[in-house]
Formats: sequence, C-alpha cells, structure tokens
Amino acid sequence: MNKITTLFNIKYPIIQAGMIWNSGYKLASAVSNAGGLGIIGAGSMYPEVLREHIQKCKKATSKPFGVNVPMLYPNIDEIIKIIIDEGVKIVFTSAGNPKTWTSFLKENGITVVHVVSSTIFALKAQEAGVDAIVAEGFEAGGHNGRDETTTFTLIPMVREKITIPLIAAGGIATGRGMLAAMILGADGVQVGSRFAASTESSAHDNFKQTIVKVKEGDTQLTLKELAPVRLIKNKFYQDVQALYEKCPTKEELVELLGRARAKRGMFEGDLEEGELEIGQIAGLIHDIKPAAEIIEEMISDFESARKQTLNLDF
Repeated sequence: MNKITTLFNIKYPIIQAGMIWNSGYKLASAVSNAGGLGIIGAGSMYPEVLREHIQKCKKATSKPFGVNVPMLYPNIDEIIKIIIDEGVKIVFTSAGNPKTWTSFLKENGITVVHVVSSTIFALKAQEAGVDAIVAEGFEAGGHNGRDETTTFTLIPMVREKITIPLIAAGGIATGRGMLAAMILGADGVQVGSRFAASTESSAHDNFKQTIVKVKEGDTQLTLKELAPVRLIKNKFYQDVQALYEKCPTKEELVELLGRARAKRGMFEGDLEEGELEIGQIAGLIHDIKPAAEIIEEMISDFESARKQTLNLDF
C-alpha cells in the first residue's frame, strides 16, 4: 500500500505542484480527475479569486484536491479562513515556518503537507506535526532552496531523517523520474514544469510554447537575496545578470524586479520583460497536452521502467 495514495485517497502518487499563474481550478480538477492530486496555487490569487477557484474546482471534480499556500503572503489569515470555510481538506504550505499554521489547520480536519529544500527544514516540519513533506531539489522551477542541493541527493538524505511520508520534487516529469525518486526513498512525486505545459494550465500560451523550446542550460537559479527562482534566460534574466555585475544592494534588486513581474511573464505572456519560472526538466518537455494524458504517459513510463529494472544486471 502506497503511503501517499492512502494519505490523500488518490489513485496515483502524483501531485501537481501549486505553481503561481499556472495552477487554477481547471488544471487542479483535471489532475484530480485523472487519478493524481490537483493543487490550486493560492500564491497568485487574491482571497476572493481563490474562493472562486475552490468553488469551481469542487464542481469540476468529486475527487480530492488541495490548495498550496505560500506563508510569506500578507493576507494569509484571510486565505486560511477561506480554505476552512470552503471545506478544503488538503493544504500544502511553503515559504515559511510550518509551526505557524499546522496545528490550526489540523484542528480543522485538514491534512497538512509542507514544502522544504533541506533536511534541517524537513525535521522542523515533522516536529511541527505535518502529515507529509515535499522535499524539493535545486532543479525545480519557481521558489527554490539557496543551498542548491539536487533532488538525487536531497531525497535519500531527508528519507534517512524523517519517518512521515515523503514526496520528491524537482526535475521530475516522467515515469522514469518518478521511479528513480521512489527508489531513492520517496513515497510519491510532485510535478510542476510538466503540468505548466499542459492544456489546462492557466499560463499564457506564449509561456507554454517557450517551455517546449527550452533546452539544457537555458535556465538559471538567481535572485537568492530575495527568494531564489529558476528563470528562463530571457531579457529580464539578462538585466538581472547585468545588475549583479555591479554588486547591487538588495534594494536595487527589488527595484529591478518591481511588481507583478511573474504575472507579466507567465500569465500575460511577455517573453522579454516577464519573469519566466520553470525547472531544468523543461529540456525534456517537447509538447503541450492534456493533464490526463500526462499522467497516463507517466504511469505507462513508470511501469515500463520498473520492469526494466528487474532485468538489470552487473
């Protein structure tokens, strides 16, 4: 019995990441209907927009789904209230201290998962009482860890230290990647970039088309002084690098970043001045397809790879 499918009452141990500007109710419900766990990304939604997406998701699927909540956002109290009012049963927290909300959420019957990028934070999350942990490697897109620990090394190190269910994230877009993560100690996987390039993703088509053109080396982890993000190397990225050559202050980086840069890139489709967040695995993504087909393809690839490993020799 798989710990992740049991915890969430889903068919496959595949969780869709709650990516900002990508993860609306259409994607979340499609993933859940296909047997995974769909996640609405609250990080790019005003509270009432989040409420609308939760309500639409409940109508679009009878299967479990969750909400991702970055805890660094100023209106988190209102977001948590909406989640409880709307009867959401699964919450993924990130970018903050898990002790802040875990007990409160669990008291309201909510399964809590926290996203970490290191063994130290995994232990803190376990101590805070979360039900499972997402350990996210350096390969991932979006907000990332400063230590640049890769998924291949992070997962077995976290597995060695914790006893609760473990979900691997970062650089996973195929069934083979899923199998590798589980062999290393994960109970399931969280997938972001592959679902960003799905039919149901709320991202702009310009961004989706850019994802499938990305090759190895076309992304870089940057802006560590603010919140580390992995960006496609477009004009905005080059502007960031040019500023770094002048040894900028944190304030100068904030000024360059400005407001709504990620929305401008991923949601509005500005490929030059926008912030385009994606994982290194984008180099292996070559098409845009429905979420159900992505999951079906991953499971088929997983089973094929599992059979091949049984025949490995040395």
